[in-house]
Amino acid sequence: MEKTLPLSERSISQIYKDSSETITYTIPIYQRNYAWEEDEITALIKDVYDSWQKHSDAPYYIGTLVTYKRENNEYEVIDGQQRLTTIYILLKALKVENIKNKLTYSARKSSVSTIQNLECYPNLGEDVDCGIRDGHKYAEKALEANLSKDRIEEFTNYLLHQVHIIHYNVPKDVDLNHYFEVMNSRGEQLEKHEIVKSILSQNLRDKYEMATFCRVWEACSEMNMYVQQAFHEDAVFGKHFHNFLIDSFKEIPRQDVTDGTETIINLLKKPTEFTEDIAVTVQNDRFQPIIDFPNFLLIVLKITRLKEADFKPTDFTLDDKELLKEFCKAIEKAKDKKIFVKQFANNLLKAKYFLDNYIIHHSFSNRELAGDNPWILQKFYMESSKKRYYKNLAEKNEVIQLELVHLLSMFEVSFTPKQRKNYLFYCLLYLFTAPPPSPKKYLSFLQYLAGKYFYDVYLNPKYLNERNQPGPNAFDNAMLKNRELNFNNYDKIDYKQRFIDIYKPGRADIPLFIFNYTDYMLWKKYADELRGKKTKKISVERNKFFKELGCSDFDLSPFYNFYFSRTRKSLEHFYPQAKVANENRLSIEDINCFGNFAMIGTEANSSGSNWNPRAKLSHYNDGKSDQVSVASLKLRIMMQICRDNQREIDNNKLNREVGMEWNAEDMKKHQERILEIICFHSFLT
Repeated sequence: MEKTLPLSERSISQIYKDSSETITYTIPIYQRNYAWEEDEITALIKDVYDSWQKHSDAPYYIGTLVTYKRENNEYEVIDGQQRLTTIYILLKALKVENIKNKLTYSARKSSVSTIQNLECYPNLGEDVDCGIRDGHKYAEKALEANLSKDRIEEFTNYLLHQVHIIHYNVPKDVDLNHYFEVMNSRGEQLEKHEIVKSILSQNLRDKYEMATFCRVWEACSEMNMYVQQAFHEDAVFGKHFHNFLIDSFKEIPRQDVTDGTETIINLLKKPTEFTEDIAVTVQNDRFQPIIDFPNFLLIVLKITRLKEADFKPTDFTLDDKELLKEFCKAIEKAKDKKIFVKQFANNLLKAKYFLDNYIIHHSFSNRELAGDNPWILQKFYMESSKKRYYKNLAEKNEVIQLELVHLLSMFEVSFTPKQRKNYLFYCLLYLFTAPPPSPKKYLSFLQYLAGKYFYDVYLNPKYLNERNQPGPNAFDNAMLKNRELNFNNYDKIDYKQRFIDIYKPGRADIPLFIFNYTDYMLWKKYADELRGKKTKKISVERNKFFKELGCSDFDLSPFYNFYFSRTRKSLEHFYPQAKVANENRLSIEDINCFGNFAMIGTEANSSGSNWNPRAKLSHYNDGKSDQVSVASLKLRIMMQICRDNQREIDNNKLNREVGMEWNAEDMKKHQERILEIICFHSFLT
């Protein structure tokens, strides 16, 4: 008889509060220390908050917990300890009382002490686990950013009762050493996407169809390599593995029969293996994927379900915590489950081809450390069985190629978490049109998509919350109409004024995307007007270009070498906040404005956050400094304006007191010029 997995759905309250006996969750010594950073903690809290706002009475699935029950109600945490610890920290940050069950650590005195003393934060004693301590700080910060004090109780109640975890307790009759051996051979714990694979495959009764489905699934799950390498079929990809030729599941070459039904138990027992012809080698044939497999599955599922007349895209969440829920719902809604599974499998293979060949990857090399663009946009090409390589997507046009890379990396740097990559969904949905677009048409789409994000979401108050972040469904409401991409023209709106109305002086809640879009538009202005031209500093064209930027000529190399670094996440006040407090020459309202802001690398910002603008000129222009961390065209313009002012002061042409080479008037003028550039949208219509 087939075994069943001891899976249970449990609320946070059931995990930590509501149990007949006290339970201890123990993090064993072989597990790594708590390692979640601010981005991950903030994303989790934001996800829970969004779900609460969207469906306050519906369960929200936050992931899986794998344990092994020892004696005396002690559960050894095999997988899920980062999430389990974060939830505990969050409960403490929310000051939840009567937490009955315990979280502890084997042979980690500092971790035990810190987790026990969290209710006394920040007074945690002498022996402190810095990861847990910082986690509490990040949780408090994220809660403050998303919640008003009068709604904390409501949010806490939702967290306790509607946020659920899928708990898998490894059975007693399972040899734990063998379990770990299996898990190590697979490189991963039993994941929700494997459960999904089992649910889907069981709807295919034909053994060859099941084998084909499983083969496609496994090939597509190799997220760090081209699907043409994992699924070596010229009937699908053509003679040179350079195209996608099929339209349906039945056209996929029949695969060898496996051992039959892919049950969950079989998945647990069977290691995942991938072998490739070792005689064939490719240089740099691995890359860093921008999305993981579970979240990619959700994107493909959303694309698949768009054809359903009753499907509402705004009710669908691109978050792997919803993976089981969304797939179970899809199967339940499917009129013919077998047809649905086949359609999904074909879409999965097609989407993976587009993801690998039309979407950027991040290089594994040290290119970024050397100051070179690390983003790759290349198609796989096989000239012969022994010779294969990669071609730029726009191999015949370097200008188009570079702008494609800039646009795609702009989106990726703006939306770094693996979840909720709406831009990727829209890109793949567009690529699904037949025939696949030319690089030029693809570029036009990405330009349009960037404009839609900027004008229709980030400059649309109805889609923004009180902190100017897009609310739930904002992107789908703007981008989709009747379950299709909405290619509408822009209204005649004073977008500059709308920008000023939304992003008011005195506040620092301007989203990252705004800064990334700004730098893209600055680069595009250079590319459209000067790129490829041998212009000298005295040329009319070049003088006009820098005049419109509001500064003197600082060379074109910053534009030529520019790319979107993953490090740019820190909001830089060019006139620092510390100076406001200490010198009282400018107000907080003066300096908290778009004209004084730039987005740079965290390390660069932390090292120079209190310096005056003149000191920053030397630091950021120092050849020894990390230019990758600086990487902001907007900042470069601000620096040049400051330098221009200093030159005028030194020549007695500008009367300003010492330290005011950059003042409120400069910020206002700079903001006005930047808005003239970024709020120009005629090329998008």
